[in-house]
Amino acid sequence: MSDIDHAQAAVAPTRLAIFTDFDGTLVEIAETPDDVDVPLSLPEALQRAARELDSAFAVLTGREIGDIDRYLAPLVLPVAGAHGTQRRRADGTMEPVDTAATEAAEEIARAIGPLVEAHPQLLVEAKDGAVALHFRQAPELEAACRMAMEEAVRHVANFTLVPGKMVFEARPRGVSKGTALRAFMAEEPFLGRTPIFIGDDTTDEDGFIAAQDLGGVGIKLGEGDTAARMRIANVASVHALIQGLGDIAAQGRADETDLDDRDTGSDRDVH
Repeated sequence: MSDIDHAQAAVAPTRLAIFTDFDGTLVEIAETPDDVDVPLSLPEALQRAARELDSAFAVLTGREIGDIDRYLAPLVLPVAGAHGTQRRRADGTMEPVDTAATEAAEEIARAIGPLVEAHPQLLVEAKDGAVALHFRQAPELEAACRMAMEEAVRHVANFTLVPGKMVFEARPRGVSKGTALRAFMAEEPFLGRTPIFIGDDTTDEDGFIAAQDLGGVGIKLGEGDTAARMRIANVASVHALIQGLGDIAAQGRADETDLDDRDTGSDRDVH
């Protein structure tokens, strides 16, 4: 039985809520964030899965919400951006970003500016409430990037540094993909469902833990130590898994409809 079959079998009897990372999970990691290649079929495939799950499908990403909207257009999903600093609910309303977090992120971005100016191969993502410093094109600068980010974070209140794949992320302390997942799970249409979170990086670990604490499953793409209880091989397998879980939800809906029809028929027979 494949990893996909195992994952589908593990959750088949339940009402699901699917949460997924974006880079490295829904799409392959690119040299720079702007170089990401989104398959033309992906927005439609995600839209179908979200429809079958009654809209209980969300993206939890380090990117800003606007980036996800741009890449998945015309699809608009519930999204937690900047590692949970930003959040758009299923009803389309936005959770306001804390002003202090915005100002702190701006200060961090300014502090690491000289390093980035000295090394143009580095890339800063200055987000509303978070900052990422990418060194994928200059791996030899990892130590310098870590030192610069640590120093910058040290001078602002309530921020923490999280390493990722060829990136260092500064985000507000106490905010993560895990807190975002828990917030979604307290709201419709996620409320009362079993969460599945799929991700590939260390920044996804909080999401795995949250999903499993709530009775669901964390699914780690690729190798490496993880809190996730299941693994999946690659991005193509993630696409197949999401399609399969959508099929399971659709079949469950069809079975419920057949049962309701039989019950209605029995009532007519009795009368």
